[in-house]
Amino acid sequence: MQLQSIIHFFEKIAPPSLQEGYDNAGLIVGNPEMEIKKALICLDSIPEVVEEAILIGANLIVAHHPIVFSGLKKFNGKTHVERAVMLAIKNDIAIYAIHTNLDNVLHNGVNQKIAEKLGLINCSILEPKGGQLQKLVVFCPDSHAEELRQALFNAGAGRIGNYDACSFNSHGDGSFRANTGAKPFVGEIGKKHWEPEIRIEIVFPKHLAGQVIKAMKAAHPYEEVAYDIYQLENTWQDAGSGLIGELPEALTTAEFLKLLKTNMQVPLVRHTPGAGEQIRRVALCGGSGSFLLNKAIASGADVFVSSDFKYHQFFENEGKIMIADIGHYEGEYFTVELLGNLLTENFRTFAVVFSGIDTNPIKYYC
Repeated sequence: MQLQSIIHFFEKIAPPSLQEGYDNAGLIVGNPEMEIKKALICLDSIPEVVEEAILIGANLIVAHHPIVFSGLKKFNGKTHVERAVMLAIKNDIAIYAIHTNLDNVLHNGVNQKIAEKLGLINCSILEPKGGQLQKLVVFCPDSHAEELRQALFNAGAGRIGNYDACSFNSHGDGSFRANTGAKPFVGEIGKKHWEPEIRIEIVFPKHLAGQVIKAMKAAHPYEEVAYDIYQLENTWQDAGSGLIGELPEALTTAEFLKLLKTNMQVPLVRHTPGAGEQIRRVALCGGSGSFLLNKAIASGADVFVSSDFKYHQFFENEGKIMIADIGHYEGEYFTVELLGNLLTENFRTFAVVFSGIDTNPIKYYC
């Protein structure tokens, strides 16, 4: 199995366009055309993990966190980043990271995995992303409109929330004149022609633009396809930061904290007092999520589960919500399980191994 096939698979689940500006997800080290025989899954591709890959014969490391966030100017082994990259290159080991783009998808994403661990239902994105949707408007003769619509649906267009095959269609008359050298589907060379047409409007995520346009051109009968693409300001409900969901039944504060500590396998939970006696509505964000606190409050959540809150930020709950800080590593550790399961369920030509290295730089004395 070539690495580029694995990359293509991951990027369909978590498009690179969804990563945050500071991030560096994607192929960090390696050649997309290299053959993969064994993959090691981890949270952080630190030098010890690269050494583990060498020991077990893995030539691909799939990590949640990128080992490189910014440019490297020297490779002399002085930092753990340089040592990891040097060791990987020397041993022909590829490193691929899938970070905030995986954080920012609802389906098969980091936050959905946490929600599963907590047993949440009726989940949705806490802060949906804007600027991710486009609209295609294309004009097609009546005779081929259904075939064209279906081709666009098959390419991933026309999905809005829990609905698919969504389009708007209006009838009109198109005019054109085929000039010398043209091969018109209808009409005659040199004569102005009027054709009953359907204006088809259909929404799609912008990362699918290439395949949607390709499908449109393949299914359209005209030699020259008339179409427009508009950038939409609508938020995309399938992508964004954090998640909001509900417990099947309300729990007391103590019961919820016990559930959180047990199911997330954390040594401790730093938390503020609760705003009420019961917890039902839960907001969460894997990794550092303090920037979403106001969104969590506005959503009506009883608790916001995340990590990396600073001392003074705990006061910002203003008595309206419980903040439950479970730790950065603890909040994302199950991403290893998520990535490993995705690979084993979709690929059978190489082995998948979970790293045995504890990469958490923070230790607890209890």
